[in-house]
Amino acid sequence: MSPEKLPPPTWVATDQSLQHLTGELSRQTSLAVDTESNSLHAYREQVCLIQFSFPQTDFLVDPLALGDLAPLAPVFADASIEKVFHAVEYDLICLKRDFGFSVANLFDTMQAARILGYKQVGLDAMLALKLGIKVDKRYQKADWARRPLTPELLSYARLDTHYLLELRAVLKDELHARGRWELADEEFARLARGNVSVKPEIPAWQRIGGTQKFNDQQLAILQELVSWREAQAARMNRPMFKVMDDKRLASIAEAAPQSLGQLEELELTPRQVQIYGKELIRAVAQGRQSRPARRSQPVRPDDAALNRLDALGEWRKRTAEKMGVESDIVLPKPFMHALAERNPHTLDELAALMPDSPWRLSQFGPELLALLSATPTQRNRPFPKKAK
Repeated sequence: MSPEKLPPPTWVATDQSLQHLTGELSRQTSLAVDTESNSLHAYREQVCLIQFSFPQTDFLVDPLALGDLAPLAPVFADASIEKVFHAVEYDLICLKRDFGFSVANLFDTMQAARILGYKQVGLDAMLALKLGIKVDKRYQKADWARRPLTPELLSYARLDTHYLLELRAVLKDELHARGRWELADEEFARLARGNVSVKPEIPAWQRIGGTQKFNDQQLAILQELVSWREAQAARMNRPMFKVMDDKRLASIAEAAPQSLGQLEELELTPRQVQIYGKELIRAVAQGRQSRPARRSQPVRPDDAALNRLDALGEWRKRTAEKMGVESDIVLPKPFMHALAERNPHTLDELAALMPDSPWRLSQFGPELLALLSATPTQRNRPFPKKAK
């Protein structure tokens, strides 16, 4: 059925309708799921909509109207019910953060497409390619906290899940046909466990680009400006980039203006100078009086580990080219760094560093061990390139 002829979705905004939905979901063997958040419109984002679909039926759950979504927790945790997402990683973070949900037995149609080697893996691209269905993604950045949602937004939200089960069936058949189902299955389990690349937590001011050559005093000013921006964003309930972007904040820290006239010479808009000018000058002055700030330095691996990281990076690039996939499909970054740091010598040691990844272990295990054992221990270049 084309998007224009679909019956309206069911809006779930009362405890009674939520209980009814939970009963319906618990009787399914496979569900399509998605979430919509307001990250581009609020200081602290939240899940504003949860979509569920199973054959011929679509539900839109309104977390903003419901006091408690706990009845949904057993559905997400039930390993006998497959949950089908597209690009699941961020949905998992949001569902855990806002509701404490853990998800068992998932299928990610985007990751399946990546494992199959497709280059355009957005939902609109995959629906068009595999099902001949065109969907409009113009509302992707909408403010999902607004109520009531327009008919256009309701339609957009339901289409994010309505065709997912059909897409999942096509991709699963292709995964089996190409001998990659075992890899996909263990990837889905790894995503569900949260065993993915996690960036170390560093202060917000250290994450601003273009400041590598700042001196300690400029960094202290930058630190004060970042603190000011966060407080302003919290007060206004706006994302920090909508108060002031990183580039402008860095330009103020570098120039360290002491007057509104000097501030006006920088790349700020007249409105920003008018609204925030005095506060910015005050933050700069506080930064001048603060103890000079210094960046925390990451612990540098030894030469042998860096050489192993180089060798693994080159190996997975070559292997990915042969398979026609991105490099992280061959060897996810957490696995690659663990192997470089721990240098396993046996298949058992290798398996311990690649938990629940039997396909990769059987396909690449001996090759990886041989590569690691043949890697020299002395460093022959300054530092490895960043890997995805």
